[in-house]
Amino acid sequence: MNKNILKNSSLVVIVLIFFASALLLARDSEQKPAVEVALSELVNKINNEEIKTLTVSGNNIEAVLQDETKIRTTKESSDSISQLLNNYQISGEKMQKINLVVKSESGWAYWAGVILPFILPFLLIVGFIFLLTRQVSSMNNRAMSFGQTDPKEAPNKNNEKKEIVTFKDVAGNKEAKEELVEVVEFLRNPKKFSDMGAKIPKGVLLVGAPGTGKTLLARAVSGEAGVPFLHVSGSEFVEMFVGVGASRVRSLFQKAKKSAPCIVFVDELDAIGRQRGAGLGGSHDEREQTLNQILVEMDGFEPNSGVIVLAATNRPDILDTALLRPGRFDRRVTLELPDINDRAEILKIHAKNKPLSKEVDIRRVAERTSGFSGADLANLMNEAAILAVRRDHKKVGFHDVLESIEKVLLGPSRKSRRLLDKEKEITAYHEAGHALVAHMLPQSDPVQKVSIIARGQAGGYTLKVPEQDRHMYSKTEFLSELSVLLAGHATEKETYGEVTTGAQSDLRQATKLARRLITDYGMSDKLGPRTYGEHEELIFLGREISEQRDYSEKVAQEIDEEVSKILTGAYEVACGIIKAEKDKLKAIVDKLLEKENLEKEEFEAIVGEKKRKDL
Repeated sequence: MNKNILKNSSLVVIVLIFFASALLLARDSEQKPAVEVALSELVNKINNEEIKTLTVSGNNIEAVLQDETKIRTTKESSDSISQLLNNYQISGEKMQKINLVVKSESGWAYWAGVILPFILPFLLIVGFIFLLTRQVSSMNNRAMSFGQTDPKEAPNKNNEKKEIVTFKDVAGNKEAKEELVEVVEFLRNPKKFSDMGAKIPKGVLLVGAPGTGKTLLARAVSGEAGVPFLHVSGSEFVEMFVGVGASRVRSLFQKAKKSAPCIVFVDELDAIGRQRGAGLGGSHDEREQTLNQILVEMDGFEPNSGVIVLAATNRPDILDTALLRPGRFDRRVTLELPDINDRAEILKIHAKNKPLSKEVDIRRVAERTSGFSGADLANLMNEAAILAVRRDHKKVGFHDVLESIEKVLLGPSRKSRRLLDKEKEITAYHEAGHALVAHMLPQSDPVQKVSIIARGQAGGYTLKVPEQDRHMYSKTEFLSELSVLLAGHATEKETYGEVTTGAQSDLRQATKLARRLITDYGMSDKLGPRTYGEHEELIFLGREISEQRDYSEKVAQEIDEEVSKILTGAYEVACGIIKAEKDKLKAIVDKLLEKENLEKEEFEAIVGEKKRKDL
């Protein structure tokens, strides 16, 4: 604000100087300029009776000649005009023929000429000291406010700002919304709860995978509450100076108490809420001091009524237990990936401001986006709109949306990547093998698309989408997935007698999945129903760094043997299908080499309709 005042003041001064200069120039241009002459020449003209009017103003003498020409000269300040005339022995008769005018300096010009030479240096010195003092003061204020936090206030229905998000703008997570609606209702009508002896929770923890809508739900609470909504990020409390984070926490809650009832939203709580005692600095670690201050502010000796703390994290497993106890974060609201119905609703919300063609089937798009989060779906619709603009379409078409799904999943298509004819044929056989085995196994998900166009790191891809959202999987389904993963390798071996590097990613995924069947899911007939290995985490860094063995070397050998056995069995299943369906495999390859892409309908026209699995 001070910078704006200084800037505006400087602008006003410049404008005034400009106008004053313009007026002076205009005045001077209107008047005929006088010619500077020597004093002796003026005396000669008086003696020659060439002077019509003589004007004396201070030390300046200006004369108008008979031909209206103006001349001017100056005299010494110690001499008056009478003394000057006597010194040059000018007769009184000569002066009687001249109109003599003597002007005395007065008014603002006189006083300005007298005072300004003394006052201007003083004003310059005072101004310099003032600017220097203010700069030092602002530096002191910044130093004193280093431990203060500046929470941002989100727009809501009362402060009439733009981009207000309400619960109508949030699809899915119905249970989570119900929990937060209760919080909003308490802030609007606390007496309704207090009459029943109910106390609203002091803290609500939003837990969910990235992109599930934690921050969006917090913004919706802000839009619905009608009370101040202060939001900060957990990283804003982290500083290299000891005590600054704790000071900023105190400042945040002081502002919140003054604005009560209000809501405080802390995004990415795990930045400061990790388990204590695991840091490199021990109990004096700056992060731990910040966490201690949060614990005290949320449930300490001082009452904290009217302030509800919302926090979001995708790592609840690394949070300190003291944060999660009753009295602090009383409620844990879990946000999950949307199911097919929720995905359809989310897609409708993100399609509101986009002109969709009539052929776009939102339900079918929802079916193809299993496993997508809300953020993924928003990105999908945005990519579809960008693609439509790039192609000069007036509306977003269904093909634009379907291609955007593949772009979100695998990356942009690399049409500039030119394959040799042989490499293109190998890629076609590889992907056709994946698609054929997936189609023939009843427990595998149906194939939606097969392509030999490179996307991202993949030379080609087979897109499989489950018919329904699943949360539990059987061993048979995992074994079918392993056969599909190994089908590309098996097809190359069966067709060419050797394999290429194209199956590297498939082999890595298959090996990892086979090991998890044994060590995590207990699906090995030989090793029995137990898990193997404990994952250790360095909580200070918040990431998994090692696996602790809780089994012997003999068991490790048995695990490796079981992994090989499972992979070999899945590989044999894939080989059996490839050998039995060579005609269909060849037909798929020929069609892929011709069109490069096969949609579900075109694919099933070659291999027939897929046998439905029992769900």
